[in-house]
Amino acid sequence: YQRRVREYQTFQHYFKQINLRNIMAGIMGRKLQAKLADAMSKRSHFSREEVDRLLTMYSALTAGGTRLDRNKFRDVLHNTFDMTDDILMDRVFRAFDKDMDSFLSQEEWVLGLSVFLKGTLEERVAYCFDVYDMNSDGYISREEMFQMLKNSMVKQTTEEDPDEGIKDIVELVLKKMDHDHDNRLSMDDFMKSVKEEDLLLEAFGPCLPDTKYREKFLADLESGNVDIDVSQAKS
Repeated sequence: YQRRVREYQTFQHYFKQINLRNIMAGIMGRKLQAKLADAMSKRSHFSREEVDRLLTMYSALTAGGTRLDRNKFRDVLHNTFDMTDDILMDRVFRAFDKDMDSFLSQEEWVLGLSVFLKGTLEERVAYCFDVYDMNSDGYISREEMFQMLKNSMVKQTTEEDPDEGIKDIVELVLKKMDHDHDNRLSMDDFMKSVKEEDLLLEAFGPCLPDTKYREKFLADLESGNVDIDVSQAKS
């Protein structure tokens, strides 16, 4: 009997220690998140409370980890912002993934969403240019324009061979946007064109959220009711 009592006391002590460690880890985690939220609010367009909620969402998406993978991020784009274009969703991920390690850190998540949802015109122009510059050489080439336009327009046309029509559109775009006449678009070309005509911001495909989904997400984020469900993608 005394041996069982001692065993029971040992187990009690063991589980108390585990519980204490978990409590301490939770406290430390909340302190670190609060510190990060404070720092990130100064570098983004979000309030400290909004950053804290975004970090909580990040923690839920990564099961408490510090690396958000491409598939989970695509689920967010699809389920929350109704984005469906596979190529553009991959490009959006790359635009968020500044260190190009194929994962999003907490910082990349918050700063990326800051531009995605609340960016200035200059920030959004730079972001869209980054999305469209598929080989990251600092230019949007004819080939890149063709690829992105074909990807988005083939779904909307009944023509058997839409390539010729898309090539014509590429030429029209270059004529409109290629201010230095080098047969490709630089950041300066893109910025100048968008400032002259803001509809050209997403000239090569939608890579920013629709106003309806953007406003809903921001309203929920401000009120604290935001909830990201990545358990099931839309069909």
